[in-house]
Amino acid sequence: MSQQRLTPLYTGVKNHAKKDPIQFHIPGHKKGNGIDPEFREFIGENALSIDLINIGPLDDLHHPHGIIKEAQELAAEAFGADYTFFSVQGTSGAIMTMIMSVCGPGDKIIVPRNVHKSIMSAIIFSGANPIFIHPEIDKNLGISHGITTQSVEKAIEQHPDAKGLLVINPTYFGVSANLKEIVDIAHNANIPVLVDEAHGVHIHFHDELPLSAMQAGADMAATSVHKLGGSMTQSSVLNVKEGLVSPKRVQAIISMLTTTSTSYLLLSSLDVARKQLATVGKQMIENSIQLANKTRDEINLIPGLYCVGKEILGSKAAYDYDPTKLIISIKDLGITGYEVEVWLREKHNIEVELSDLYNILCIITFGDSERETKALINALQELSELHQDKIEARETASVYVPNSPTLALSPRDAFYSETEVISFDYSAGRIIAEFVMVYPPGIPILIPGEVITEENINYIQENLYAGLPVQGPEDATFKKIRVIKERRPIQ
Repeated sequence: MSQQRLTPLYTGVKNHAKKDPIQFHIPGHKKGNGIDPEFREFIGENALSIDLINIGPLDDLHHPHGIIKEAQELAAEAFGADYTFFSVQGTSGAIMTMIMSVCGPGDKIIVPRNVHKSIMSAIIFSGANPIFIHPEIDKNLGISHGITTQSVEKAIEQHPDAKGLLVINPTYFGVSANLKEIVDIAHNANIPVLVDEAHGVHIHFHDELPLSAMQAGADMAATSVHKLGGSMTQSSVLNVKEGLVSPKRVQAIISMLTTTSTSYLLLSSLDVARKQLATVGKQMIENSIQLANKTRDEINLIPGLYCVGKEILGSKAAYDYDPTKLIISIKDLGITGYEVEVWLREKHNIEVELSDLYNILCIITFGDSERETKALINALQELSELHQDKIEARETASVYVPNSPTLALSPRDAFYSETEVISFDYSAGRIIAEFVMVYPPGIPILIPGEVITEENINYIQENLYAGLPVQGPEDATFKKIRVIKERRPIQ
């Protein structure tokens, strides 16, 4: 633990800046002297003084041998990994690295269908073929949970030649599957387990939270330190256990996907976030859990609202959950989650993590206090009173989630196929060649290679009509969609 109090990277960068060397190297703003004065005053001279480049004394993320190597080794120790790689390309870069480290063209990878766009992008880049497992749908909330141990067993039985199994743990909404059992099933078949741990950096540092990827024995985990761990946006880690994967190959792939001009601001923030998590993280997370649970209890006293708790557990895919994620069902107010998001923004200056047709999601971290949660509770109380008549008039509202589409072509083949643009309204039955998703959370409704159905079209239009951020196609208005060109016989 004493070693975990050290910050070799941050300290090294700070000490270098203190020396105030004459710089004949990039970045061109030269310690902020050449940057716009208004921006310099706002951002601060200290931040600009450590916006440096990979010169000799500061090590190189592509070939770590000094302060970056030391910082990554301390992070590996903190996360229970054999190797930890820092990412300045966010968790998306780490996810792409994981997949491309184990998959090549034509290789199979088993993945849940509710994956982030970055996973599908990596599958396209690598040329791998996804074997989709349908996640369990929560019919009450209208959200996807994780995958079951039974579905993993079935997928491996049918595809024993798969090069990897990817698991989302926990999901965006904080729900976890039985990761330990899933890892054991995959390892019995000699298949490495890759974990999208974007929303779970903190779970490793508190016993009351779900098992982390490294605790469960997974081979790799792409972990967003910036999301819930206290580092700066765009900074993440890739944790690796040696055995079924090669750390040297991982280093080579992450280097291929990473800018050569790595941000020392981001790297330093990873170093100090790791120190904080390893030394005082447990108490800080304990405070977050208590604050979240208190907030949940108060929200559940408000008519027409329901904030999910432990009762969500018990299904095969909902094995454990993270109480710091407040899933607030608003469907009984007779309005959409997006309308609530906009109302909270305009009336109370409150920003939520995401909204969908039926819910809003608010996250509680160790950066929060009762000041913020009280403001949320007061705002939601006011919202409930505004919609009192609807609450009294309605029965419990139903939710609708479309079935996963059929994959007719590998995503890579679809992405690089000869395509044409047609009317979106009349595209049912055609194979899509681009992504359609709501971001956040960035889970595609359609991915390249899937067959468009009327159900998909109606669901996308419902989201668009509600004002939700549907994106992906070249035509942002959704009048047109790019599909695989059909070759008709010559008459």
